[in-house]
Amino acid sequence: MRDQHKPIVILLADDDEEDRLLTCEALSESRLSNEIYCVTDGEDLMDYLKRHGKYAAPAKAPRPGLILLDLNMPKKDGREALLAIKADPDLRQIPVVVLTTSVADEDVMRSYDSGANSFISKPVTFEGMVKLMMGLGRYWFEIVGLPSQDEQAI
Repeated sequence: MRDQHKPIVILLADDDEEDRLLTCEALSESRLSNEIYCVTDGEDLMDYLKRHGKYAAPAKAPRPGLILLDLNMPKKDGREALLAIKADPDLRQIPVVVLTTSVADEDVMRSYDSGANSFISKPVTFEGMVKLMMGLGRYWFEIVGLPSQDEQAI
């Protein structure tokens, strides 16, 4: 189990720059002290997690304790990335929260079938996003036990 006093790293995978900015601002506004790293598509996400290319140095890609994943991204979409993460023994224990504009039942069911830990439709207002981040923070960082983020776990 992780050190309860050390904030976990959040990895946000979203191709929409405005959504990334909104999410980061909402995290800050909700007073979460977690570091957040961003990637813009599923291939970039997998490179980060596998430490390939520009993410080869551990300092550039600290192991996330939580992934916030958009489904609709270019190159490799979130659905494909989720399957790849949950199929990889070194990555599958990282919780993945699907955070998307989709409200389609098919996306909800497919996400859970693929191993998502939660499915959340993005709020349309900043205030809604702040409330969501506060709830996510309370749940994921105060209530549940998460695996250690130690480098040996990779």
